[in-house]
Amino acid sequence: MQSTSKRPPAVGSGGTGICRAAQFEQLYRERDDPYGVSTRWYEQRKINVLMATLPCHRFNRAYEPGCGNGELTVRLAPRCGHVLASDLSASAVDRARVRTAGLQNVEVLQQEVPLDWPVSAGCFDLIVLSEISSYLSAAELHEVAVSASASLTDDGTLVACDWRPPFSGRTLDSDVAHQMLVANGLASVACHREPDFLLNVWSRAEPSIARRERIR
Repeated sequence: MQSTSKRPPAVGSGGTGICRAAQFEQLYRERDDPYGVSTRWYEQRKINVLMATLPCHRFNRAYEPGCGNGELTVRLAPRCGHVLASDLSASAVDRARVRTAGLQNVEVLQQEVPLDWPVSAGCFDLIVLSEISSYLSAAELHEVAVSASASLTDDGTLVACDWRPPFSGRTLDSDVAHQMLVANGLASVACHREPDFLLNVWSRAEPSIARRERIR
């Protein structure tokens, strides 16, 4: 990424399939926490904002592709009956497994989306796409959107959170990516926009939390 982002360089835009996997694998081999998610206030605050926008206190089954070293995964675990987390980097998966060791409701697999979308795993009432849309082609993100829609329960929630500033290797602008995801017909629960990141939450259930709790 650009130096102003204070984040390590992203993988090249030509990276789909094997090339993209190799570049992320190198990134995680060279640094235990390449994006500083466990040390930077920016990253911790972003996770706090994401967690605060989730419309339910408790979810049955969650899916988090692109989990990296598992920092968000450990935050999701207490609010979910089961969390399936995945990453295409074997080194990232290893670190996420260490990070989530002892959490019996977390499973971490090596997968690449949309190719390895866990169709056989059944439906999820929470799917979190955090910092992956920028690295997918339009065709790949369309496939992710279709797969996510098909995998959501009748009251399921879809979350997307992405870095906004330009960087070398970006394939999709965050606004464009989220517009592609909103086309799935889900109701908007929350939209949080800052200079640095864009966060959207959509749901098949009643979007008003107050109505869900019969306050209004």
